[in-house]
Amino acid sequence: MNSTKLLLPLRVPELGPSLGKLASGAQRRTDYLPLDAARYQLATRIIENVGEARRLAANGERSSALEALGRESWQEAWNEAVASVAETLTTRITEHIRAEAKAVRMGSRRQARLGLDEKLQRALSARLGAAGAGLVPVFDSVERHAALALDATALEREAVVAWQEALQLAARRVESAWLDLELVVGQEVTHWLAVGDDVARWRRPLWPVVVVGAVAVAIAAWLGLVFGGYVAPPAWLERVWGWAFPR
Repeated sequence: MNSTKLLLPLRVPELGPSLGKLASGAQRRTDYLPLDAARYQLATRIIENVGEARRLAANGERSSALEALGRESWQEAWNEAVASVAETLTTRITEHIRAEAKAVRMGSRRQARLGLDEKLQRALSARLGAAGAGLVPVFDSVERHAALALDATALEREAVVAWQEALQLAARRVESAWLDLELVVGQEVTHWLAVGDDVARWRRPLWPVVVVGAVAVAIAAWLGLVFGGYVAPPAWLERVWGWAFPR
């Protein structure tokens, strides 16, 4: 940085209003999967980054202040929120499906195979993460404007203003991505509730009972014929019979 230039002070804008519903908590409610914890985590992370950027800017640490609200900080905050939602949703889905399986007395081995395996978990995380696909160019824009604002002087005020506007746009887009994420979660919940309903309709197969019963009836009928004198007993039965009931 050129120390001979009189740099324009970095004023970090207030991003709370731009976060909208993400900060206010006016989300789509669902008893199946409350998302307050993840929403609060994301909003808090961004607001904390704002506070850190202001502290650093006040100390004259321009580069560090810009980095505190740089592309990586935004992306990490979003990724952490998505991972939290994915983990919560995976746990809730597995618990729900296995509870339905237990209610219909499904075998323990079959129960253990229910829920989301590693492959399904990765696919679920990818679907949730796709809600923030449009954030990448917005975060890149923040980074580009931060580079221009780093050495901006009073004659280059528009560079700092553009950086401030890029931050506010990023906050609004994160709110929009969060709302999209809520929609995706709703779709996943609907799908997995249907899977749970399928499990609840499961019934233990009757064919083993039918087969065993048929075999038992056949054996009983045959023994009745043997002991009734209608069918000659096999040699092994005569030996057993003679041993058990000697004449």
